[in-house]
Amino acid sequence: MSAPTTFDDRPRTYEIRTYGCQMNVHDSERLAGLLENAGYARADDGATPDVVVFNTCAVRENADNRLYGNLGHLRPVKESHAGMQIAVGGCLAQKDRDTIVRRAPWVDVVFGTHNIGSLPVLLERARVQEEAQVEIKESLETFPSTLPTRRESPYAAWVSISVGCNNTCTFCIVPSLRGKEKDRRPGEILAEVEALVAEGVCEITLLGQNVNSYGAEFGDRGAFAKLLRSCGEIEGLERVRFTSPHPRDFTDDVIAAMAETPNVMPSLHMPLQSGSDRVLKAMRRSYRQERYLGIIERVRAAIPDAAITTDIIVGFPGETEEDFEQTLHVVREARFSGAFTFQYSKRPGTPAAEMADQVPKEVVQERYERLIALQEEISWAENKKQLGRTLEVLVAEGEGRKDQRTHRLSGRAPDNRLVHFGLGEDDTEVPRPGDVVTVEVTYAAPHHLVADGPVRAVRRTRAGDAWERRTAAPAPKGVSLGMPGIGRPAAPPVSSCP
Repeated sequence: MSAPTTFDDRPRTYEIRTYGCQMNVHDSERLAGLLENAGYARADDGATPDVVVFNTCAVRENADNRLYGNLGHLRPVKESHAGMQIAVGGCLAQKDRDTIVRRAPWVDVVFGTHNIGSLPVLLERARVQEEAQVEIKESLETFPSTLPTRRESPYAAWVSISVGCNNTCTFCIVPSLRGKEKDRRPGEILAEVEALVAEGVCEITLLGQNVNSYGAEFGDRGAFAKLLRSCGEIEGLERVRFTSPHPRDFTDDVIAAMAETPNVMPSLHMPLQSGSDRVLKAMRRSYRQERYLGIIERVRAAIPDAAITTDIIVGFPGETEEDFEQTLHVVREARFSGAFTFQYSKRPGTPAAEMADQVPKEVVQERYERLIALQEEISWAENKKQLGRTLEVLVAEGEGRKDQRTHRLSGRAPDNRLVHFGLGEDDTEVPRPGDVVTVEVTYAAPHHLVADGPVRAVRRTRAGDAWERRTAAPAPKGVSLGMPGIGRPAAPPVSSCP
C-alpha cells in the first residue's frame, strides 16, 4: 500500500484519542506504529488531523455517551476538512459494531479489539470505495506484540504477556470483548524486553487482563513467578512492574519472586472490588475477605516497604450498609497507598445489569464519598511515613501538571509514588526524563510527595540518553492518553480488570 498523502503531497496526519485501561493505552501505541508504518505522520498540537482514531472503552456506563458526544463535535470539523476520516476501535466498537455507523454515519471505519492491525487497510478501502468499512473479528487475528509500535516513552514501556480473560465477573463486559486468555511464550516476552532495553528502556510493565494467571494456557501455573525472575537477569533493566493481578491467582511463589528479584519494584496493584464476602460471591469473584487480607499480610511481611493500591466498586446490586462497612474494614486493615474507586454502573450484557436490588444513586454517592474520605486519610498518613526518607526517583515526562509553575520536576519512586522535586541553586546538572535522582522527602500530600531540598545525586542513564535522542527530532504529538488518576476524579476513571 502506497503512503497516503494529501493534495499538496504532504503525508496524511493522524491523532489517536484513547479511553480506558492500560490495555487500550498499549493498543494505541500499536495503532500509532501501524499508521506511521503505513506512511502517516502525527498531527501537531492544534492542527486538524486528516485521520482521527477513537480507541474506546466499554467498561463505564457513560462510555457510549462520551463517544457519540465526541463524534458529534467532530462532525462539522470533518465537513470543513476535505478528505478527513474518522475511525472507531476498541471495546465499544467490538460491542456496538454496526450501531456506531447507524448513529454516526460520518464515521469511516469501525474495527474491533481482535483486528487492530487492519486499520490502515480499512482506512484506504473506505477512502477508495467512499463508504464506511466495518470489520469486527470474533477471535484474535494477530497477537499485538507482532505489530509495529510507536511507544509513548523512550525510557518506560508496556509489554503484553497475555490478552483476554477467563474470568466471569458479573459486572465486567471485558471477557466478551477481549476473548479468552491467550498467553505469549516466555521466550517471546523476554526477547521483546531485551530489545527494549537495548533501545534505552529502563522500566517495563508486564501487562495482562489477569497478569498472574499467565501460563495457564500452556500448563505452567508457576510461569508468572518464573517470568519475574527471568526479568531480573536482564542487564540494564532497572525496574519491573506488572498489572493487574487477580487475588485468586496470587500465589506465594509470586511474592517470593517479587521479594527476591532486585529490579521488581516494591509496588502492587491488586483489585479488591468489595470487602464483603456476600458481594464478592455475587460478583463471582473467587476469593473472600480473609484470603485477600492474607495476601496483603504476606506481601508486607516479605516486602515491608511495598506500596499497595487497589480497585473498589461501590454500590454493586444488593450491597447493604453492612456490606459496605466490610469494604471500609478492609480499607482500614490493608492501608492502601491509593485506590481507584468506582460507582457501580450497569453494562448491558452483564449478569449484574439484570440483578434485583439495584442500589439508589443517592445511596451509592453517599457511600462513595465516605470511601473517598477514608482512603484520602489513609493515603495521607501513609505518605507522611515517607518524610525524611531518601528515595531514588526515575525522572518522568509529563507527570507533574504544575511543574512549570512550581519550578519542579517529577518522577516515580521505586514503590511508584509520585515525587515532585526541586533543583537547588547549587544544582548545576538538570536531570533528563529517564535519569535517576536521589532526593529527600520534605513534604507529603495524599497523592504525592515533595522533595524540595537539594538533589543529592543525579545518575545519567541510557534511558535519559534515549529520551535526548528522541527529543532531538521534532517532538511526537497527537496521541491523547486517558490514563486514570488516584483520588476523587472529575469523572470516574477506568482501571483495567480484574
